[in-house]
Amino acid sequence: MKAAMNNDLPKDDARAAGTSAPQASPTAFEQAERDARDRMKAIGLMFVALVLFSGLDTSAKYLATRSSLPIVQITWMRFAGQFLLMLTLLSALPLSALLGTRKLKLEIVRSVLMAMTTVFNFLALEHLRLDQTVTVVFLAPLVVALLAGPFLGEWIGLRRLVAILVGFLGILIVVRPGIAGLHPAFAFAFGTMFTYALFMLMTRYLAAYDAPLVMLFYSIIIGTIVLAPFAIWKWVWPASAIEWLLLFALGLIGGIGHYLFIHANRLAPASIVAPFIYLQIISMVAFGFLVFNQLPDVCTLVGSSVIIGSGIYLVQRERAIRAEARRAAAR
Repeated sequence: MKAAMNNDLPKDDARAAGTSAPQASPTAFEQAERDARDRMKAIGLMFVALVLFSGLDTSAKYLATRSSLPIVQITWMRFAGQFLLMLTLLSALPLSALLGTRKLKLEIVRSVLMAMTTVFNFLALEHLRLDQTVTVVFLAPLVVALLAGPFLGEWIGLRRLVAILVGFLGILIVVRPGIAGLHPAFAFAFGTMFTYALFMLMTRYLAAYDAPLVMLFYSIIIGTIVLAPFAIWKWVWPASAIEWLLLFALGLIGGIGHYLFIHANRLAPASIVAPFIYLQIISMVAFGFLVFNQLPDVCTLVGSSVIIGSGIYLVQRERAIRAEARRAAAR
């Protein structure tokens, strides 16, 4: 009652009535306004993160194709750069804040998947256009929905299964097997997509046990430690200042991008931010044209549209199912 009375006072009077009074709970309107602001922030952060991810792939492709640096060297510098960045920025935290996992073996498996995803992705980028690689990776959320049943017990219904099959049809449009000749590098792109799908499944499972900072740190450990001797063995000294800059920027770009990605998902539900992931096709096409003078062909545009449409339908269907479950629980 005292708190309710103090809430009706002007601010100065409420302060005079006692500083120990509890803060008023936000009204439904205030909470709705706050949620709306958080959603807009999340969408903005997601867009910036996706541009950074596109910049990361563009830098890796430039270093591999224009500078002829080994893929293992580029991959290792991407992980080592983020590793040193995190240790520097988080030096005030105890080591347990970064290593305090409840699922060590699974975190290591997840870190291996992250390293494999990056290696496959950079190998694909060495031969394929930026828009082609990202289009194949767009299939990962559909694979996650398909594998969530046997891995996590989250089985899908008939309509979502049809959406997934339509998404696979979009991939067939992109790669055109038996028509234009399948480039061998598409195998790396599919490897990227599959390991990334497993990485996302593992992330969803481990999120219930470990803090985001712990998961972010463990995701780069294997890539930093295991790839180090191979990178040193294959090391090629960059020939120009721009090559050195891009090489050292890989970890910074990737680290900031992943931090913003995690923060966006904390500000808003996945059903809100997930559809905006497909906006990455815009930044990929832009970087591909500006840096490599490459534009997507008609098949890639049509196939990516089919995949994006399937992905957005899955997100909207998931949102509808959750809303129905909340209404049923409220009855």
